[in-house]
Amino acid sequence: MTIRRFLGTALLAVLAGCSQTDKPVTLGVTSDPSGMQTAAQEQTQIAVVQGSCPQVYLRDGTAVLERYGKGAKDDPQNLLYQATLADTTRQCVLNESQLVMTVMVQGRIVSGQAGGSGTVTLPIRVAVLDGTNELYSQLVQYPVTIPADTGSGQFIFTQANIAVPGGSGGFTKVYVGFEDGPAKKKRK
Repeated sequence: MTIRRFLGTALLAVLAGCSQTDKPVTLGVTSDPSGMQTAAQEQTQIAVVQGSCPQVYLRDGTAVLERYGKGAKDDPQNLLYQATLADTTRQCVLNESQLVMTVMVQGRIVSGQAGGSGTVTLPIRVAVLDGTNELYSQLVQYPVTIPADTGSGQFIFTQANIAVPGGSGGFTKVYVGFEDGPAKKKRK
């Protein structure tokens, strides 16, 4: 009987924590020697938003990147490495006018038959769309090291300070994936 109450209470506590959407946090507040805060610092209030933070998606066909040597393509004998993106997460902070996101993606890199250890650069694009309206897009050249002892390893890609308008619609989605091509400039 006691275990049921404890589990029920624990479940309610977890659900209550998940449904909380705004948690006020004060950033950049420092005290002067007298312990008083300035008026400007007191106004720097932001809210951590859980329920309104857009989901992160891996776009079809962009979660795997294969690199081949000597101009070869689709030849396993000439595969230098294969990188894959898997699990995603994000964190959002809402201030007066913007939703600022940090996106994290877990990935794995494996050396191919023609490859070896060393550092490679992975082209990872992060894009935020509200329906068909592009709010943010940036191509990041992300360095990853292939360990010599195992020939494979994991990495965590993090893109911080992704700012989108605070009133973005309910159709806002974040897409992450590998992409070759020139980097697009950030939209303001």
